[in-house]
Amino acid sequence: MEPVRYIDAITQRYASLGYAAYRWYVADTPPPFAPLKKKLSQSRMGVLTTSGCYAAGQVAFHYKDDASIRLIPMDTPVDRLRFAHITENYLVDARRDPECLVPLTALRALRDDGVVGALADSVISCMGGIYSQRRVREELIPQVEGVFKQQAIDVALLVPM
Repeated sequence: MEPVRYIDAITQRYASLGYAAYRWYVADTPPPFAPLKKKLSQSRMGVLTTSGCYAAGQVAFHYKDDASIRLIPMDTPVDRLRFAHITENYLVDARRDPECLVPLTALRALRDDGVVGALADSVISCMGGIYSQRRVREELIPQVEGVFKQQAIDVALLVPM
C-alpha cells in the first residue's frame, strides 16, 4: 500500500473546487528545544489529538474550520469514542480501533507502570483539518494552552491524524 500523498491530494482537491493554491504554513524559525524539567516518571502528561475525537454525548466537530476543542475524560471507555473530521476517508482505521488516535489504554498503563507520574484529567481533542491559519493561531492554540495550564501538565503527547 502506498502512503497517502496528503499535500498533493489537498492541492489537487482545492484546484478542482476552483480555489487558489493553499498557502502551507512555514515557520520562520524552528521551535525551541524544551528539555524536561523533571523525570518523566515524576511528570504529569497531557494529551492532544487532532483526530476530531469526541466522547458519546458530546457535540461532534463541524467539518469546516471548527476551531473548538473537546475534553475527553481520561477514564472514558474506549467504546464511547467517536470521530468527526473533514477527512472522513482517513477515519476507517480510527473507527475500527479508536486507540490508534486516542491511546487511552496505553496511557493508563504508562501511568500504572510508573513510566509517567500522572495523567491529565482529560485528553484535548480538536479537528486537525482547520484551513484557517489565523483561526488556529487566534482561537485553537489559546484554548489548548489554557487547558494544558489548567491541568498543570509537565509534558504533552501530541497524537496527529
